[in-house]
Amino acid sequence: MSLRLQIKEMSENFTASERKLASALLADYPYAGLETIYSLAERTHVSTPSISRFVQKIGCSGYQEFQRHLIGELKEGQQSPIDLHRRSLAVDDGFLHSFLQRTSQVYMRVGEAVTENQFRRISSILADSKRKNFHIGGRVSNALAQYLSGHLMQIRKNVFHLPSDSEFWPDYLLRMTSRDAVVMVDFRRYETRLEELAERITEERKAQIILITDNWLSPIAERAKEVIALPIEVGTAWDTYLGAMAVIEALIAHVSEHDWDATQRRLSDWDKLRITGAGANHAP
Repeated sequence: MSLRLQIKEMSENFTASERKLASALLADYPYAGLETIYSLAERTHVSTPSISRFVQKIGCSGYQEFQRHLIGELKEGQQSPIDLHRRSLAVDDGFLHSFLQRTSQVYMRVGEAVTENQFRRISSILADSKRKNFHIGGRVSNALAQYLSGHLMQIRKNVFHLPSDSEFWPDYLLRMTSRDAVVMVDFRRYETRLEELAERITEERKAQIILITDNWLSPIAERAKEVIALPIEVGTAWDTYLGAMAVIEALIAHVSEHDWDATQRRLSDWDKLRITGAGANHAP
């Protein structure tokens, strides 16, 4: 678990000074924690002994180890396929079989990353017909966001997929309200423009972000109402999105069941209006 998630999960057990320190660290994560302990103490008005107790409470032996963890998370979040290849696991033969074994292990860990309660909360948000849904992803992960939005469009109305061209984003931002949900998919190496978009979404439009990311957490996590942090490493130069696809397909199926009568009616109407191209080759 990243230190950011650790801090968030333990926040209810913090003292008043620890909550103040946690807020400062999360507001500029991970960079605030890379200051010297004296600088952090001066800026937050929390004593150095209190900071030392805080980092021990979240599982670090001391402030130096705390900073090493932060630096490690920062590096992991920026790993490219070239970086990953340097530490990839060798396979003598049977690459496909070995790869499938590794991905199956990732798949099994998804259940540890997403609780049933969180899954149901997110499903209810996406199924709520009073909320508009907006979806977008990164350079590669946008395909996952499109897969989700493409199915949800057939299940319910007011589902929108933001185009890749950011010049058109203001049109979608203007449609958002504080009731609406925005699903953002962002895996390492995280996209700065999505982080900037998340800021507009939460600050200007007050909409709620549901983030699907990896266990090192996109910077968007700080602004998200719900964060699904998934394992992605399989020991090759390329990360796997298998876990994300499994969660997305589960959400599609569960959202469709929230009001199956309404889903069935929309699917029927959708099919009646589909343009199949039948007869296109019979023109004179």
